[in-house]
Amino acid sequence: MKITVVCAGKLKEKYLRDGVAEYEKRLRPYANLQIIEISEERMRDKPSSAEKEEIIRREGKRLIAQIPHGAYLIVLDVGGTELSSEELSAKIDHLSLAGESHFVFLIGGPFGLSNELRRRADFRLAFSQFTLPHQLIRLFLLEQIYRLFKISRHEPYHL
Repeated sequence: MKITVVCAGKLKEKYLRDGVAEYEKRLRPYANLQIIEISEERMRDKPSSAEKEEIIRREGKRLIAQIPHGAYLIVLDVGGTELSSEELSAKIDHLSLAGESHFVFLIGGPFGLSNELRRRADFRLAFSQFTLPHQLIRLFLLEQIYRLFKISRHEPYHL
């Protein structure tokens, strides 16, 4: 199975880079993982609503360009469906049995996702109704991907 994580922005904090590296290592036996980062759009302090919308649109176009043809696209979106770890594992298992072999998880920038990205998504996944930093979500996402493989294979998670 191939998993691609497409995200806006680079991880700045060492603790996030270390956490992501740990889950990349843990995921190696389960999937071919690739992380694609695009740079965040530059913005002035206190941008207007129109400027935010333009930033979202431009980032959205660059994010869409990174989605491999034929991959199943899951966008992380606060307006998406919340699933438990077990439900997400079952969903990926079901899709895999139906022939999907490449999953793309997409994380937008600090202002969110363009409507074009939402329409392009095969599934919109919400982690929480909480507002969470998009860089922290990357670590949470990799942990959940690792967890879904452990659940699917009936392996213990806590070592």
